[in-house]
Amino acid sequence: MLREIQERMRMVKKGMKVGNTTKVTAEVTEEMFAQFEGEVIHPAYSTVSMVYHMEWASRKLLIPHLEEGEEGMGSAVTVKHIAPSGLGTKVEVTATVCEVTDREVITEVFLTNEYGVIGKGEVKQAILPKEKIETKLAEQTASKAQTRNKNTGGNEG
Repeated sequence: MLREIQERMRMVKKGMKVGNTTKVTAEVTEEMFAQFEGEVIHPAYSTVSMVYHMEWASRKLLIPHLEEGEEGMGSAVTVKHIAPSGLGTKVEVTATVCEVTDREVITEVFLTNEYGVIGKGEVKQAILPKEKIETKLAEQTASKAQTRNKNTGGNEG
């Protein structure tokens, strides 16, 4: 058991600690409204915007601790959209590190406006070598191009 704890302690990202916190604020605009295919469903802060701001706040915690050749990539988000936030309201997003290793950072996130809590959740970011991400994306792009060429017989026009 002690050995596991010591190993886990060694794997913690340098300088990043459980409890580190940051905030992001945003004023709700029409672009943040709940909408599909350009049709506004509710003139209120969307869950999509909520997730965006949750990820942004969480990423801000990670950026200063990334080492040369590393990148953070979202790997999971859980969200509970509790209450609406209308046009012009100020949304405050508070992200707090609740778990960190050399390969992953998990943050607990709360969102409030002038009227109370509007959302909460968790963001998990994987820490990967940039080269690994670039290689994977290049493989997918090449695979997609091969499929497209097969389907068009090699003719793009």
